[in-house]
Amino acid sequence: MIQSPEINLEDYAISPDHGFLPRGLPLQQLPSSYYAPWENLAAQLPSLIQTGQIRPLVENLPVLKTSLLESEPEWRRAYSVLGLITHAYIWGGEKPQDILPPCISVPLLEISSHLGLPPCATYAAITLWNYTTVPEADITEPDNLSLLTSFTGTKDEEWFIVISVAIEAKGARVLPLMLDAIAAATVNDSARLTALLWRFTDILEDLNSTLRRMYEKNKPEVFFHQLRPFLAGSKNMTAAGLPYGVFYDVGQGQGEWHQYSGGSNAQSSLIQTFDIFLGVNHASTGDIKPAGTGYIQEMRKYMPAPHREFLKALSTLSNIRDYVLSSPTEQALKESYNAAVLSLSSFRDTHIQIVSRYIIKPARSHPPVIHNNERVNLATATSQMKGLDDKNPTGLYGTGGTSLIPFLKQTRDDTKAATC
Repeated sequence: MIQSPEINLEDYAISPDHGFLPRGLPLQQLPSSYYAPWENLAAQLPSLIQTGQIRPLVENLPVLKTSLLESEPEWRRAYSVLGLITHAYIWGGEKPQDILPPCISVPLLEISSHLGLPPCATYAAITLWNYTTVPEADITEPDNLSLLTSFTGTKDEEWFIVISVAIEAKGARVLPLMLDAIAAATVNDSARLTALLWRFTDILEDLNSTLRRMYEKNKPEVFFHQLRPFLAGSKNMTAAGLPYGVFYDVGQGQGEWHQYSGGSNAQSSLIQTFDIFLGVNHASTGDIKPAGTGYIQEMRKYMPAPHREFLKALSTLSNIRDYVLSSPTEQALKESYNAAVLSLSSFRDTHIQIVSRYIIKPARSHPPVIHNNERVNLATATSQMKGLDDKNPTGLYGTGGTSLIPFLKQTRDDTKAATC
């Protein structure tokens, strides 16, 4: 049997069964009653946002210490709770709030430093560490999953999140497969590599089927007008009312302005492993392998530190594309590699279709009636930040500031271009 490269997944906080999700279910609540003020707010976020009470209640919170957080699951739960409260506070009003009070800033900065993450609602906070299920349930089935902390309390928001959780869970089996495939290429076992690439394709097609289930229980108008504003970050948000980002006040007049991208599936480590494994080059989007500084590379800063390190380690080992190109007479190998690349391209096509349905079309429709005519339509403001231009005719931008459809199409086209 071929030995996989010297990567122990558990060294990178990756579960052999759950992938980038935690080995066990995320904590539903911090065990110490000391943190009850945080948990009480988190449990009521939807109603507090709806009734306009979220900001005064946040401002009345005590500045709690992080010294009672003992285990990594506790640190993750605290990060998730404070990350969502942060975005609820910033975006939960008629206009965005650009100063985050010390009761949130101080502990969130400490927790973020411990976890190696930025102090905001990242994909890890919103998705990886924010779900639960009943004992023994299959977490690859989104119907079995529920949300721990929610902005809107809607089934639509829950479905949006648990689809991603199910994809992460299903994708777990591809991680050891990738390492086996790299090992097969290393020892020149083209037959085994060919078989593994076909298995990789089957898994990606399964993930694509799960992604297409997004339409089942998530209505575009609910996603765009109710949920999406809270996913927005503080970077490139001048049009939405945050020209300098958000000031993280740590007390006594101290603090700093920060600008962060919003929560995005681009922050999924799983999705980036596919490009690394197949040798897809995103130079046209500003991401030049291996030391790119473009948006895709930037999103790694929003991943848990051990997961970032795994992507870095995988990048140094990945040899699949080079091996296929060096084996021009191996037609079966070439076919299996191209099938894998095209399955990833198809996955990205599905993503583009979802973005069109859930962002592009609702952005062109009339927003819900608002009694206060002066209220900023945050859903539109956080999408249309820079206006129209030749490269971005829709004028729509992602939560991280990328030109939405042009960026996604270019990423898809880069993937297709990897075929050989």
